[in-house]
Amino acid sequence: MLSLFYILISMLSIQFGASLAKQLFPIAGPSGTTMLRVCLAALILLIIWRPWRIKFTSTQIKLFTGYGICLGAMNILFYLALARIPLGIAVALEFTGPLVLSLITSKKAIDIFWAILAGVGIYLVLPVSETNANALDLIGILLALAAGVFWALYIIFGQNSGKNTHSGHATAIGMTFAAFVTIPFGVYFNSAEVFQISILPLGLAIAVLSSALPYSLEMMAMKNISTTTFGVLMSLEPAIAALMGFLFLNENLTAIQIAAIACIIVASVGSAASLKNRSAPVPN
Repeated sequence: MLSLFYILISMLSIQFGASLAKQLFPIAGPSGTTMLRVCLAALILLIIWRPWRIKFTSTQIKLFTGYGICLGAMNILFYLALARIPLGIAVALEFTGPLVLSLITSKKAIDIFWAILAGVGIYLVLPVSETNANALDLIGILLALAAGVFWALYIIFGQNSGKNTHSGHATAIGMTFAAFVTIPFGVYFNSAEVFQISILPLGLAIAVLSSALPYSLEMMAMKNISTTTFGVLMSLEPAIAALMGFLFLNENLTAIQIAAIACIIVASVGSAASLKNRSAPVPN
């Protein structure tokens, strides 16, 4: 029961952090906000885990590098998407990345149905008609889907990086490499704004809520819960994101958009429930 509580708090923390991040966009921009979040999160994790005390092999460093690059790209793309489309939609579309990864590695016939259902969810939010007043921004949709691709790659590198390595050390080093990915974008697009001392407290809050706290809670939860249960529970995150968007960002979704999120959630739950002995995706 305690593990379920950890997962629930983790999801609430991440999506509340995302809602705070979107409120920072008018000041620091999505690139600058990404840089603040990832850099501060890396600093926090480095202080907590102190990975410099460990001697890593060149192979491990290469895996950490790939892990960090995917993590950094995933965060930048997601925040760029979040600047254009609602939080719930962005999270649901991003979820298609790890969902497709799970479906590709599965050989069960039922997964064809889950793939079709996820495809229906994506189709429902596409601006297929120019006369649709509620159509979402196509670039935002593509950015969210691209973030999902890097999320899938992040899972692959993360699983390999975690082998024979403490998860805290791997996360701290990976987040550090991710910070190096985000810095050029933050400095280039928002150099004047991102170094304002006044936004540092909010940036720190976003880093803690979106990275440091949920990652720590997930590590504690995964010790006492199956990966299948973890995956099913995490599949509910788009719904939590939609709720946070409604409560804190005044994002009112249409019935079709809610149906799209529901399709992707059901597909993700079904896929996760049908898989055994697989690592569940870690939220961004």
